[in-house]
This record gives sequence, structure tokens and C-alpha cells, in this order.
Amino acid sequence: MRSEQIFRIIRAYDDPVVRAYCWLRFGILRQRFLDEIGQYLPPSGEVLDLGCGFGLFSLYYASIAPGRFVRGLDLNGRRIAMARHAAARLAIANVAYRQGDARDVGGSGEYGAAYMLDIVHHVPAASVEPLLRRLHGCLAPGAPLLIKDVDTRPAWKRWFTWTLDRLMDPWTPVRYWPADELEALLERVGFRVHRHLMVDFLPYPHVLYICHRAGGR
Repeated sequence: MRSEQIFRIIRAYDDPVVRAYCWLRFGILRQRFLDEIGQYLPPSGEVLDLGCGFGLFSLYYASIAPGRFVRGLDLNGRRIAMARHAAARLAIANVAYRQGDARDVGGSGEYGAAYMLDIVHHVPAASVEPLLRRLHGCLAPGAPLLIKDVDTRPAWKRWFTWTLDRLMDPWTPVRYWPADELEALLERVGFRVHRHLMVDFLPYPHVLYICHRAGGR
């Protein structure tokens, strides 16, 4: 059962605060949503997880598809160390973690997919377009870029999400993008975009942007 895999991932972290964070993150992006997003990931090849944090989602996506190799990137060295420790404890070998800035990601067409889950609204607004252009360059033609973020509408859902973001990380800047604006930006840098609305009983204005390099499938 994939739900048991989520419980195993949570138990791989010893710090009770981190475990509480894991429960919260998997509560927001629970298995149904992870699988809803994951259906667009290739079952094999290299996948880039930008802003991987403690490695929760990369460990999940690697564990359910052994032919997939997930490379996690995050600014926070402590989180990267904990992600590596969790991967070793779970004996998941098809993941690798590196400390670094997503805005400095490089490469030329080697990744079969990339994803950012609730990351864009934490990236300084002026850095989002350069980041997307770098991602466009490092993806193979037709490879998907999956961006799960939140819309600015309706306003009451945005404020609920903002309150939770402030409680979870009061020092990280937050700038939510209107869905039309982010989609237009993605198209401007060369992606074809399909917007997938993720319906939740919780008050989050989830939006999944399924993007492919122009010229691909």
C-alpha cells in the first residue's frame, strides 16, 4: 500500500519537529494529490526535484518507481543531510541530494522531468523567469515540468494559505502568482501549458501546471 510507504518515510526522521512537519506536508499534499501529480512523471529516467527540502516527495516518487532516479536540490544544508539520512535508512538508492540554489540549476536536455511543489511562491519574483528559462534548457524536448502552486483566487483561500505559510516558516518571503500570470510567463519562456485544477476539501487554491517544452509531444 502506498499509504504505508508514506508512513515509512515519516518514520525515517528522528526529530519530532521534522516528523510533525512531515505529517503536515503529507496532510496537505496527501497520497491522492501526489499520485495525481505523479501520473505525469516518467516511470524511468532522471527527474529533478527543485526545493526538495527534507526529501519527502522525492523519496515517495523514487520508492514507487525503481526505474526513476530523483535528484533533489535545496538551499538548506541541514535539510539535505536529513534527506540523505532518510534515504539511507529506507534503503532507497534511486535518489541523490545536493545543496544548491534552484536558480543556478544547469544542464542541457538531460532531465526527463522536473517538478516544484509549492516552491514558486517562495522564489523572489524577479528570479522566477530566469529559473524557468534554466529549467527549459535542462529538460529534454517534450519532458514535463510540473509546478504545483496556489492561485491568488479566491482571496479567502489565499489568506488561509498565507497564514499557514507564515506559521510554518515566518522568515521566508511569500509572493503568490495569479494563475493567468504564471501561465503566461511559462508560455513566454517556451513551455506549452495545461492547467490542472486540484480540488481539495481543505481551503487551498491548488493549481498544477503541466508544462512541456515547445517542439515536444
